[in-house]
Amino acid sequence: MPFIDQMLERLASRSHYYFLDGYSGYIQVPIAPEDQEKTTFTYPFGTYTFRYMPFGLCNAPATFQRCVMSIFSDFIIKNMEVFMDDFTVHGDSFDECMHHLTLVLRHCIDINLVLNFEKCHFMAEHGLVLGHVVSSRGLEVDKVKANII
Repeated sequence: MPFIDQMLERLASRSHYYFLDGYSGYIQVPIAPEDQEKTTFTYPFGTYTFRYMPFGLCNAPATFQRCVMSIFSDFIIKNMEVFMDDFTVHGDSFDECMHHLTLVLRHCIDINLVLNFEKCHFMAEHGLVLGHVVSSRGLEVDKVKANII
């Protein structure tokens, strides 16, 4: 898993962001055929074996994070940050951020990674990442969460 404090520090003080959300992240990761039998369970009508990684496996989050980090290894730190199925593309100018987004979206198309358009936010000047507000002003506490406490 990435170090959250380092990731937030890299996102802070950028002028533009794109917040992308992977669609049903876990179930897009195929399980190797030789490992599929390890997911078998019994139900009233027989047995069932998963072909794609389901929620609930003890190593699913780490496996998924490792997979996503591998997929976006050329972009991480320089152009984007990844935490599970939340991808944040950043830039210090509109044109730079747009260029980074174009590269990332092309890559998503090439590898057939599906994004949840309804949860994506484009050309934002600030946004919520892991409970923190990132913007050109740096990092701030999410006031909504602080008020609840």
